Amino acid sequence: MKPTMILALLFSVALLASCSNPRVLVPNQSTIVEMRARVGIPTDIRFDRNGDELWEYATGPSGYETYLVRVGADQKVKEVTQILTDDQLAKVIPGTMTKADVKNLLGRPSDQTFTGAGTVWSWRFQRTGQPGHLTVIFNPDNTVKDKLAIIDPSAGSRTDTK
Repeated sequence: MKPTMILALLFSVALLASCSNPRVLVPNQSTIVEMRARVGIPTDIRFDRNGDELWEYATGPSGYETYLVRVGADQKVKEVTQILTDDQLAKVIPGTMTKADVKNLLGRPSDQTFTGAGTVWSWRFQRTGQPGHLTVIFNPDNTVKDKLAIIDPSAGSRTDTK
């Protein structure tokens, strides 16, 4: 086999390995080393108040899922959660939360729009198989003004949720 073909094959295998879904991880068994090897580099790493590492794997702007993997002090995966859901959006409370709070809850937005009245963040998601957008509107002081879930009209329906 030619060296260029070998390099192309190795690159393809590495690319496929880095695109693995966090759902392959097993809570209380998978380690942080296995996670990095199987799932790749996260889109963000942060820490919660109790010291757990939170590894975010966002598939946006084109994907519909963002997984948050919680890793304990023992370097093992505690849980894997898909965070782009109506239930997560319901936890966003207008008037009390900031951009940082929302990012910690829903992960990095797929899209950001800046208007004279403030900023709008959105994330692609799926509700019962239909594509849509979770949207959070911020005041100029970066606090949450409003939130809604919109089902893509091209999918045949539209639903707003507050």
